[in-house]
Amino acid sequence: MIKVGNKLAQQLITLIVIAFALVFIVIGIIIPRFTAPIYDDTIYHQLEQSLQIAHTNIVDSKIVSEIAYVYIVDEKIFQSENIGDVIDRSKLPNILEKVKDKYGKFTLEGNTYYYYTLEEDSVLRIAITNDRYINQTKKEIFLNTIPIILLTYSVISLVIFAWSNRLVNSIDILKQKVDHIDNERYDHKLKIKDDNELRSLERAIEDMRISLKDQEEFRNLMYQNISHDFKTPLTVIRSYIEAVDDGVETKEKAFEVILDQTKKLNHKVKSLLYLNKLDYLKDHSDIVTKVKIKDVIEQSVEKFKYERKDVKFVINVDKNAELVGTIDIWETVIDNILNNFLRHADKEIKITVKTNQITLYNDGPGIDPELLESLFIPFRKGVKGEFGLGLSIVKKTLNMIGFDISAKNHSKKGVSFNIDKIK
Repeated sequence: MIKVGNKLAQQLITLIVIAFALVFIVIGIIIPRFTAPIYDDTIYHQLEQSLQIAHTNIVDSKIVSEIAYVYIVDEKIFQSENIGDVIDRSKLPNILEKVKDKYGKFTLEGNTYYYYTLEEDSVLRIAITNDRYINQTKKEIFLNTIPIILLTYSVISLVIFAWSNRLVNSIDILKQKVDHIDNERYDHKLKIKDDNELRSLERAIEDMRISLKDQEEFRNLMYQNISHDFKTPLTVIRSYIEAVDDGVETKEKAFEVILDQTKKLNHKVKSLLYLNKLDYLKDHSDIVTKVKIKDVIEQSVEKFKYERKDVKFVINVDKNAELVGTIDIWETVIDNILNNFLRHADKEIKITVKTNQITLYNDGPGIDPELLESLFIPFRKGVKGEFGLGLSIVKKTLNMIGFDISAKNHSKKGVSFNIDKIK
């Protein structure tokens, strides 16, 4: 197994090396270019001051300096004794030809020279120096700066390494947590102490683990309930067939029971298939059509009104009311709700449609408050201890088209299901 920190550490070292190289480029190349005018101004100022304090008779003066002096009096040229240390004496005429302004610099045979002039009493005094002083100054600054930069950079690097090591350890913790997300024997306690984004991520992973665990438990429970739901009608059908074969039950009665159980079994199979189909539709369907909901409701009522002739249907729907979805989707929703209502209604079922809202009411007994929140979860025990898929299909279908459903008990009598557009 590759450690998470290995690649991160390599990347970090690479970044530090690159940063270090960039710092040296900045110090060695870029900064000198930008600071060159400052050095030039310093040289000119030094040349000017030296001219002002230099002795008038420079020939006899013992001047030991990086600065050479040339005096021109009545076209006669006088030189300081150290001129040979600064410039090539034989090149002096060429150098003087380049002295045209009050001060400046020029390049001669690859060497750079700086000069400053001062003219008083028909005497032109010139102070000249080469670039050794500037180069020496730059070198000293560079050599004095490097240890400070290295020390600072080393401290910063250590801090970054310490921080990155802590970061890598936190990432390793998250990786281990993900690797063992389905291992109940692994210690899943929160281990990241710092209250930062990684701790938030660890909490999210823990929430996901708990959610996956709950889904696994729900899936196991669902398989058990599916088995029970399918086994019961098959057992009844088999028992009646055996009863007819043994002569203890009439064929007419057995046929009636078998037909009823077959219908129930067929309904459960269709519901299960449709529930699985919803996940596919959610990922592959873009529903943008409008449906006249009044037509769908009237067709559904027409299908169910003969199953309970003692129940009155009251419909209050604008004939032009339209909702987003498809006829099949809304038919599935209304059919499943009415199928549920017919089992519990006393004498009346009301359907009311407003803007982006449908309210379905039956005057049957209220729902246990503890069951209201889990009413739309598949295979959760519902009213009268029954298991089913119908209402979970309703919720998933509505969510797919941007609606939601909730159930509410009325204070005196009855239950209403409210379908609302999700805002």
